[in-house]
Amino acid sequence: MPALVLLGAQWGDEGKGKATDLLGGSVDYVVRYQGGNNAGHTVVVGDQKYALHLLPSGILSPGCTPVIGNGVVVDPQVLLSELSGLNERGVDTSKLLVSGNAHLITPYHETLDKVTERFLGKRKIGTTGRGIGPSYADKINRVGIRVQDLFDESILLQKVEAALDFKNQVLAKLYNRRAIVAEQVVEELLGYADQIKGYVADTTLILNNAIDENKVVLFEGGQGTLLDVDHGTYPFVTSSNPTAGGACTGSGVGPTKISRVIGILKAYTTRVGAGPFPTELFDEDGEALRTIGGEFGVTTGRNRRCGWFDAVIARYATRVNGLTDFFLTKLDVLTGWERIPVCVAYEIDGRRVEELPYNQSDFHHAKPVYEYLPGWTEDITKAKTFDDLPPNAKAYVKALEDMSGAPISAIGVGPGRDETIEVNSFL
Repeated sequence: MPALVLLGAQWGDEGKGKATDLLGGSVDYVVRYQGGNNAGHTVVVGDQKYALHLLPSGILSPGCTPVIGNGVVVDPQVLLSELSGLNERGVDTSKLLVSGNAHLITPYHETLDKVTERFLGKRKIGTTGRGIGPSYADKINRVGIRVQDLFDESILLQKVEAALDFKNQVLAKLYNRRAIVAEQVVEELLGYADQIKGYVADTTLILNNAIDENKVVLFEGGQGTLLDVDHGTYPFVTSSNPTAGGACTGSGVGPTKISRVIGILKAYTTRVGAGPFPTELFDEDGEALRTIGGEFGVTTGRNRRCGWFDAVIARYATRVNGLTDFFLTKLDVLTGWERIPVCVAYEIDGRRVEELPYNQSDFHHAKPVYEYLPGWTEDITKAKTFDDLPPNAKAYVKALEDMSGAPISAIGVGPGRDETIEVNSFL
């Protein structure tokens, strides 16, 4: 069964967009299964750079059907703006499918997200302020608004009123904000209905039928494993499940239909937002990684925190996702270092720990234990095969593979679509 999951094996920003786009020419469907426009993928096609926030990366591949699954939260204004921007650049977006069961991000979700984060002060989580968390909270509290509700004005009004009953109390009495008028929210949401209606479909049925017909379906996660609400560095996480299990719940495709799970690993480590990060660098090496790697958030523009490769995290990602392969990205960024540290374990209260501690306090106090691998100075951006890499670069890749617990089947040696070494085929 040609169904693959492709996800981030660190804290996100590993280069999932490039990996998805690389496979796009061989894939019939690309499915976003969680998250919202708090995620961002940068895809470089020729001399064109595309920044995608909500849309699946497969939308850039002719012949591929991009799908927004039921597990995604959708800001309709962002969706239509992103579609319009691609259309203006000559990209065909007509094949997009959106699940009618996906939940909507409304104006009041964004308002609550921003005022809550400000209220937390030094205890803030580091959200993007785009309403993702409040939308998922409403989903779980069963007061959410779904895409299909846009097409029944009476139901939409009832649901918005129900959602605002409590929220307006919080806004007025806790945050000293004006109450939000339900009718105004409904009017704004109804304004998107006609523009979105043509994309809405029973995506669960379509995807299951496609897999049964031996078509290739790629499930694309946003964020990364360590930002998973269940398996990440809680509470400094996103509000959904980027891990492989989320691909099933976020699309309506059962786990027995998934054939491979591919984890995207950056050749070093980055994260955005607050939370523990054992290998984080605060010196000139960290600044060099940020500058050479262009480590600035696609969605927020924030500087990414940078550090050396963490094999403990990679092993954890292999375990919780059942990874069958890795795609290693940005190997070229490490060119020029005389030796490259790799975190192989943690020291916690004088103990050596080789697996990710389940205890949050232990992880917060974890200190990296490094091994040092020889670096290289040769330009690797023109390498087409693994053997084209300099010996020390090959040794670095092999060491990461051995430490991480799954084969590295592709290697990114530059930002371009064609700057990738395919070691083993994913299909």
